[in-house]
Amino acid sequence: MKYYLKKYWGANLAAVVLALVVCALQTVNNLLLMRCFQGIIDRDLRGFFFRMALLAGSWFVLLWINGLQEYCQGRAVRLMNNAVRRDMTATLLAKSHGAFHEKDTGEYLSWFTNDVNQIETLAWQPFYQCVACGASAIFSAVALLTLHWSLLAAALVNVIVMLLVPQLFNKRMEKLGKDCEAGQARATGRLKDILSGYDVLRSFGREQRFRQGAWEASEQIEKPKFKLTYVKGFVSAGFGCVNIAVQMLIDVLIGVLSIRGVILQSALMGGGNLCGSLSNGIGTVAQLLLSFSSTKPYFDKITVRADDVRDEESGGQPAINSAIAVEDLTFRYGDKPVLHDLSLTFKKGGKYALTGPSGCGKSTLLKLLLGWLPDYSGTIRFDGADAHDFTPEQLQRQMSYIEQNVFLFNSTIRDNITLGETFTDQQMEKALRDSALWGDLAAMPLGLDTPVGEDGSNLSGGQKQRVAIARALIHDRSVLLVDEGTSALDQKNAGLVEDSLLANPALTLILVSHHLTPERKARFTGVYSLEPATAYRQTA
Repeated sequence: MKYYLKKYWGANLAAVVLALVVCALQTVNNLLLMRCFQGIIDRDLRGFFFRMALLAGSWFVLLWINGLQEYCQGRAVRLMNNAVRRDMTATLLAKSHGAFHEKDTGEYLSWFTNDVNQIETLAWQPFYQCVACGASAIFSAVALLTLHWSLLAAALVNVIVMLLVPQLFNKRMEKLGKDCEAGQARATGRLKDILSGYDVLRSFGREQRFRQGAWEASEQIEKPKFKLTYVKGFVSAGFGCVNIAVQMLIDVLIGVLSIRGVILQSALMGGGNLCGSLSNGIGTVAQLLLSFSSTKPYFDKITVRADDVRDEESGGQPAINSAIAVEDLTFRYGDKPVLHDLSLTFKKGGKYALTGPSGCGKSTLLKLLLGWLPDYSGTIRFDGADAHDFTPEQLQRQMSYIEQNVFLFNSTIRDNITLGETFTDQQMEKALRDSALWGDLAAMPLGLDTPVGEDGSNLSGGQKQRVAIARALIHDRSVLLVDEGTSALDQKNAGLVEDSLLANPALTLILVSHHLTPERKARFTGVYSLEPATAYRQTA
């Protein structure tokens, strides 16, 4: 929390200074109000009207400054929320492939929505409230001191009591904050799952499961939030009782001093307001301090600062000049063996196919080459250099991966191919023709600017795969890994795509396929048939 407040100290300072000015004017107005009533008591009509005019002018100024303060505060909150999300993004990018996929994307979505909302509610807003309430209490204490020293002494006792009491509840509120955050993250993942299964449930007539799942997720969100709210309510009630008791004692003290003529009689009116500002300010600060404890779980998730990340565009693995060698490779998922003592060689520019039954490790081998699964025994070498000497990001700058379940962003075909980069018309046309997507675009009125819909819902399965292939080709990776990437294409288009990939002499192709006809096998440099947890055997 402190990091973000310091990061945007200028915006926060402007909001804080204006808040202090507002609090100072409120205290001045209380003192002016006392003087106005003292004019009534003294029958000083001219003084009464003069002070009333000052009071009215002061209130107009206060309201305009308060509006400006709200603007500055809102701007600071916007900057800090955006910084939190940037750091969350940096934290996710710093995760390995395996670590990222340990959690559901719904939970990460909760980080950017629920977590940031909670941080704003439990951190930023309470911070500004603490500043305002603390300043109001201090200015009120100074004003009371101008009336009599004993009122300040009573105020100091109030401060000590109201600041010590919250310490008894910090741990409890921190735990409730963790429970609330965890419950909301799980519920968001469950909502994402039930929404993704909308078509399946409707087609099987299971609308009741959809309703029940949505209701249970909603309850999972609201239950811990409700518990956090009512516990804070009871704690606030306890603070309120202490606050009232102290305020009543100060009111009695003001009354005694006024009756004895030590302070102005009008202090019975304005002094009560000052005492209320002091007591309420301290009480509110004490309660708000608990909110800071409950935000700790949200900030603890952020382990990387975006400002500390430096792009390493030039630090990629050099283009492959010779071959990728797999030597005595063994890998298992937990206790389940997948690959055992596997040795293969993929020469530069070669075209290779991986075949075999489901579960034999074909897709796993591609992920190992990409550096996504680092916990293996044996060696993977790129031109003799150990793959462990490179980061997954460096490896992926030379390789492109096309999987069977293609993901497309909810934008246009052009954006999904270029990913925001700029290419010439010639480069684009070549990628479109080589991926067999050129013919599809001719039937689309908007062409490359056709929206694909959420996860490519406006395109067929074959069109989605052709977009993915065009994306891989246009980014000019020297190694292309294809995991059943043409399975959704008809025989004609699959043949066109395969012809283009096989005819590219600069491209090293490693393609996963369940079935290859003898004619197709003959077109590859090598075909490796994998069996579960056994070494490969090469076929013709």
